Amino acid sequence: MRDRDTTPKGLSEVRALTFDVFGTTVDWLSGVAGEARRLGGLNGVDVDWKRLAGAWRALYMPSMDRVRRGELPWTNFDRLHRMSLDQVLREVGAEGFDPAAREELTRAWERLPAWPDSAPGLERLASRYTVATLSNGNRAQQTALVQFAQLPFQRILSAEDFHHYKPDPEVYLGAASALGLAPGQVMMVAAHKTDLRAAQAAGLHAAFVERPLEKGPGGSADLLPDPQSDVQATDFMDLADKMGC
Repeated sequence: MRDRDTTPKGLSEVRALTFDVFGTTVDWLSGVAGEARRLGGLNGVDVDWKRLAGAWRALYMPSMDRVRRGELPWTNFDRLHRMSLDQVLREVGAEGFDPAAREELTRAWERLPAWPDSAPGLERLASRYTVATLSNGNRAQQTALVQFAQLPFQRILSAEDFHHYKPDPEVYLGAASALGLAPGQVMMVAAHKTDLRAAQAAGLHAAFVERPLEKGPGGSADLLPDPQSDVQATDFMDLADKMGC
């Protein structure tokens, strides 16, 4: 039974926390760069691997926008990344990857390291709340990543489940419905303020977790403070403290 005395003010109705994954829970930049470096070594390719990872990530939002506008039919995260990879490899001078290596490189997004506080923080939070992913990554990719990074999520929810990408409201509302909860019983946890503002617009609560090393769409991290969020934290352990876990 939950101890009401330690429930954060105004959040007694929250029953589940949904987490952004890329940048909030795992370090995509070092993970993708490291896997690209490994595969590059096998294929005789040597470039600025962090530049490759950043350029690849930068095409992610425009690719999703093409789906939103109807220029592409529903296309999942893996295929959007594979579609943009050829352009990125041309731009950074890494065209020595053969087709099989390019498919393998696309799976780099399944092998990303968690931030050091992610697993222990999630474990603490899971003692009191349902903890679930809510990522634009597709279900198979997220399942593989959660296993690789040994993250104790209890549910895996993906944009693929709703055929919409964040920040579309259908994703946040769909997640609440999938959890059997009202939007106000769910809190979105993210290091990206745009994600949190969209979740709040859909009726969810919001927790901002600062990730200073995360390179967002604008090329820099969102930083504290975030007074519009219900909770602000420096990492998942701090979030667990503030959520009474």
